[in-house]
Amino acid sequence: MKTISVLGATGSIGTQTLQVIHTFQEKFRIVALSAGNNMALLAEQIRQFQPPQVCVSTPEKAAELEFFLHGHSLPQLLIGEEGLSELAQDSASTCVVVGLSGFKGLVPTLKALEAGKQVLTANKETFVTAGHLIRPFLDQIIPLDSEHSAIFQCLQGCGRPKTEIHKLTLTASGGPFLNLPLNQLGSVTVAQALQHPNWSMGNKVTIDSATMMNKGLERIEATVLFQVNLDQVDIVVHPQSIVHSAVSFCDGSMLAQLGLPDMRTPIQYGLTYPERWSGNLHLDLAACSRLDFMTPEPERFPCLALAEEAARQGGSMTVVLNAADEVAVEAFIQGQISFTEIPKMIEHALSRHEKISNPNLQEIIDLDQTTRQQSLLLAR
Repeated sequence: MKTISVLGATGSIGTQTLQVIHTFQEKFRIVALSAGNNMALLAEQIRQFQPPQVCVSTPEKAAELEFFLHGHSLPQLLIGEEGLSELAQDSASTCVVVGLSGFKGLVPTLKALEAGKQVLTANKETFVTAGHLIRPFLDQIIPLDSEHSAIFQCLQGCGRPKTEIHKLTLTASGGPFLNLPLNQLGSVTVAQALQHPNWSMGNKVTIDSATMMNKGLERIEATVLFQVNLDQVDIVVHPQSIVHSAVSFCDGSMLAQLGLPDMRTPIQYGLTYPERWSGNLHLDLAACSRLDFMTPEPERFPCLALAEEAARQGGSMTVVLNAADEVAVEAFIQGQISFTEIPKMIEHALSRHEKISNPNLQEIIDLDQTTRQQSLLLAR
């Protein structure tokens, strides 16, 4: 039986992971859960899965969790970032699922890897901000993002060396504004930006999908995960979200992974790897009718160029890219800036930064905080 810790249990990845685990509950045991805000849902998960350890963000959230548990026996409670790191490396688990969104996923991911855990992760920010620190542990990592899971599956399926890779192609839905006139982008609302046409995701990832920054970050992530250079990773808009990604080989052949736009499929593959277990999410090609592909418009998605420029400069530039994006997205959600000001905030942060070529973990953490503070001043 595989013992599993789920970091970010009440988010989109976490809840879908627990759905898959519930389906195969005789094969998996949850030994730890973490959550930041949704204590009511965490209490339900504790009742269902009976984990011996739980981590919450603050003492106030711990008190809130006790209220929602209504006398149910409490697991061992850990608090804050230190608690999250302790949970990530605890010996009770053999596998850690990282469903955390944003930079906060970096340190617990590193702790889990250093402790020898198998890590299943959808946290692209870890690879973007600290790819050079992650590279020694690549054989312990299984990607959960649909795009990187697709590439992982294609490469596993063909059994060929990475030297035969010509291109990796990441697909993007194009988000809710793919066909909106460009002159209307400045007036789109938060509610409109959160209406993703195909996927059910958290707010941050959904806004990043609308700006296509998520694809810029995923392109950087792919270079780390699959040990290719930036020019070997392409992005195409595929509105149906059926082809999740593809690998082109040096002889002109291409392998693609197809499936319904449902994260439970790559999550199940990650949990059961290297086996495939029966599921009920089956694609009917005839029902798809058509599959479209197109090049993303630079004017519509300026965040793609910002991510590429940061990646080409390398070093600490990608730390700044990520931190500024997180602040800008939250400022948009809070109504402090317009949708089209998101890339402007990111560009401003990048233009002010003097690159550190090979930042260590503490320098990455410090730079993330500094960038956030500076970007917050712009949003006010």
